[in-house]
Formats: sequence, C-alpha cells, structure tokens
Amino acid sequence: MKNLKSGLIVFAFLFIITGVVYPLIVTGIGQLVFKSQVNGSLIYIENKPVGSKLIGQPFQNPGLFWSRPSSTDDFPYNALSSGGSNLGPTNQILVKRVEERIAYLRKNDFKGQIPSSLVLDSGSGLDPDITPQAAYSQIPRISMYTHIPQNVLKSLVSKHIKKRQLGFLGHDRVNVLELNLALIKMEKDYAGK
Repeated sequence: MKNLKSGLIVFAFLFIITGVVYPLIVTGIGQLVFKSQVNGSLIYIENKPVGSKLIGQPFQNPGLFWSRPSSTDDFPYNALSSGGSNLGPTNQILVKRVEERIAYLRKNDFKGQIPSSLVLDSGSGLDPDITPQAAYSQIPRISMYTHIPQNVLKSLVSKHIKKRQLGFLGHDRVNVLELNLALIKMEKDYAGK
C-alpha cells in the first residue's frame, strides 16, 4: 500500500510538471519570442488570415503565380494527409500525372521549357515555395492577363527570392502566397493609373 501511495504521488507530480507546467512555460515563451511561428506563420490582410507562409495553396487564376502541385489528391494542400506520393520515376501513374500537368500548363499559355517544380510534387505535398526559375517562367502568362510589363514582374519576383539558409542549406526559393499578395497589390496600383 505504501508503494502504491508513493507511486501515485510521483505520477501526480510528474503529470502536473510534464503535462501542465512544462507545456504552459514552453507555450508562453513561444508566444513571447516567436509569436508568428507559434500561431502558424499566418499572413493577415485587414485582420483576416489569408494563408500561412508554411503551407502551399492552389492558385488557378491565370493572372497569379501558380504553386507547386500537391500530392494530396483528394483535397489539395491538406495538411492532414501530408506526404509525398511515393511514386518512382518509372511509375506509370506519376508519368501520367506529369503529362497531364504539362498539358494543363501548355493549355494555359505556358511557353518554353517547364521547370520541374511546376509538374512534380514536393516531398511533403504542401510546399509553399517554388524555384525562382518556376516563378520567372510564369511571367509571360501573368503579364498577358494583368497587363503589367514583364520587366516589372521580373523585378517583383527578384525582390521575393529568399536565399539559401545560412548560405548553403536548401535552394533559393520564392514563397508563392507572399508573391501573389504583392502581385495583387501591384495590380491594384496599376489599375489606379
């Protein structure tokens, strides 16, 4: 009985420390130091969340930059079913998907060589970024639909390129949501002229 009592006391103590005190301290520190990241790195416009910097979104409007394809087929960019498709390069399902994506891009006024990041899923299926090459390659289509000169769009893309982390980790990238929000603002400015 004495062992049971001491065991329950230790359990209650550890439960309170690890299940209540520690999470509250970590959450509090996170809210103070990393408020945006702790809350999902959400982007707000007029106090309304429009998306997260960390999760891609499907953009279908031809006047906007398009994201990388999502591997979460039933509901694109669904974080609950995050993960790669696990289809190998010789898998006929993958080959068919890539061919369909290329055909879709061609049908939507895509000229020139198509960057792989516009037809291949990312490892998570939720990637919010595309390569600078993928962003630059979409400029002719976007210019045609928005009537913003291509050199202005190139400058916009260049301003949104995020360099490799620490100079050697990853690749240069462009966050599609942030780029599209800047494009929408630019388009409003051009419409007002």
